[in-house]
Amino acid sequence: MIPAPSPLDLTPDKPRKLLLAASTGGHIAQLVRLAPGLGASDDSLWVSFDSPQTRSLLRDKRTLLVPYIKPRDWRGTLTAVGQIHGALSGENFDAAVSTGAALATAALPTARRHGIPALYIESVSRVLGPSLTGRMLYHSRLAEMRTQHRSWARGRWGLHPSVLETFSIAERTAPEGRPLKIFVTLGTIQGYRFDGLVDALLATGLMGDDTTWQLGFTTRDDLPGRVVQDMDAASFDQAIHDADVVVTHAGVGTILGLLEAGVYPVAVVRRSSRNEHVDDHQAQIAGLMNETRIGTAVETNELTRETLLEAASRRISSTDGLPAPELH
Repeated sequence: MIPAPSPLDLTPDKPRKLLLAASTGGHIAQLVRLAPGLGASDDSLWVSFDSPQTRSLLRDKRTLLVPYIKPRDWRGTLTAVGQIHGALSGENFDAAVSTGAALATAALPTARRHGIPALYIESVSRVLGPSLTGRMLYHSRLAEMRTQHRSWARGRWGLHPSVLETFSIAERTAPEGRPLKIFVTLGTIQGYRFDGLVDALLATGLMGDDTTWQLGFTTRDDLPGRVVQDMDAASFDQAIHDADVVVTHAGVGTILGLLEAGVYPVAVVRRSSRNEHVDDHQAQIAGLMNETRIGTAVETNELTRETLLEAASRRISSTDGLPAPELH
């Protein structure tokens, strides 16, 4: 039987060799931003899926890229467990840290079996309580648990500084005398279309030759402008740089990337009832965005022409670093 974890001492004061594991999207984006505050050393090992996002975020880091694990895919999780077990054999790590989702259930228990202390930091999108992954790890007692929201930080759920705390809104001059350059990015989640957002954007009358669409799993042949399914990191960064407005789904990974690029995002919520996502957690991050005013988040039927025009007059400023994590 694996013993319960001891309290971790993870601060930026001392570099530590960490196993850092997270699924693509918001999970890996958050972990990259949180890692310096955890004291992650250059020889730390990053575990994620292979994607343009991870190749960009982890380009200068040691990596183990495992096959994509679909939501609640237990066979895929077991495959990842085997690969992580092999990577941990013969190496010493000070701790293992994950921000979810499926990779957390593979990496943290495997690390504990190797005698490595484990920490789970719940996604900032989980405003009201933990995800399924968080609940599973909580009941397993194999990891120290952290939330980024003070409202439910109690018991074994300690508090960790939020990745959103270093962003603020600023004004900018909106373009005049020409059509808006709009970049639409629907994320990388597989198996879930988002036609409702595409249709709502077409209804604004602002989509045209200067629109770029990165559709992911959604496929359409009725769109003006440039249409691609996926983009490499350089093309994605260029599309952000060229755009007056960026519209996205309310996925944490995409939103964090836009905020760090100084973009004031317009985020539209995917709903499970329309088979747009596995659950409705994007509504939680949407509410947090509107509360902190670091973007505009709306439901599909709330997206209007005025929403896009207002976003064109705003930008985001960022301060370096995060507050020291409240870890024992």
